[in-house]
Amino acid sequence: MAKHGKKYLAAAAKVDQSISMPPADALKLAKETSTTKFDATVEVHMRLGVDPRHADQQVRDVVVLPHGLGKTVRVLVFAQGEGANLAREAGADVVADDDETLGRIQAGWTEFDVAIATPDMMSKVGRLGRILGPRGLMPNPKAGTVVPADDLPRVINEAKAGRVEFRVDKTSNLHVPIGKVSFTAEKLYDNLAALMEAVKKARPAAAKGTYLKRITVTTTMGPGIKIDPVMAQSMEVRE
Repeated sequence: MAKHGKKYLAAAAKVDQSISMPPADALKLAKETSTTKFDATVEVHMRLGVDPRHADQQVRDVVVLPHGLGKTVRVLVFAQGEGANLAREAGADVVADDDETLGRIQAGWTEFDVAIATPDMMSKVGRLGRILGPRGLMPNPKAGTVVPADDLPRVINEAKAGRVEFRVDKTSNLHVPIGKVSFTAEKLYDNLAALMEAVKKARPAAAKGTYLKRITVTTTMGPGIKIDPVMAQSMEVRE
């Protein structure tokens, strides 16, 4: 069993694990119990009432967080011709429109956070699945990262503004970042509210019973804090 340091134990002592807190209170406590010297990431973990072994109970979508993630997002775009020009004009960090860049990726280069592709490039992108897939970087129509060339500017801008993909894992859990400890509690609240709305909309029709079973917020290397699922479902982004 892993041993925790004094800072973690002191932070964990502030958290009552027997209760689930209102979202606003939980987010404030998460900020207070962050133990790192760097600007830690705030993450939300949800246990869903779905069985991901069934295709009709998958939960996967994207959400644009109102206040972003607090980090620079590096965007790579697979496009050619006019699509490549549009991607560069929209601020893509890398445009993979030549064999040299594709070869670098094939060799293991993945210094980017989001990969977007136009449909005509997917035959080439598909060959990179072994590299991109395990890292969650493979463009996918369901995640909104395979789009027509004229839609590239919108998707690139959203990615840089804080567009986050979420997908249920094999254990029926979601793990989603919603910002940094340096964010105000209000900004974290808005980002969590936007995420909750997206997760609710992504509920599969085949899911029965309680959909949102458990919600926990935590920071990098910080203790988990339980959020009341019922209260979380009624959250709204503040104007």
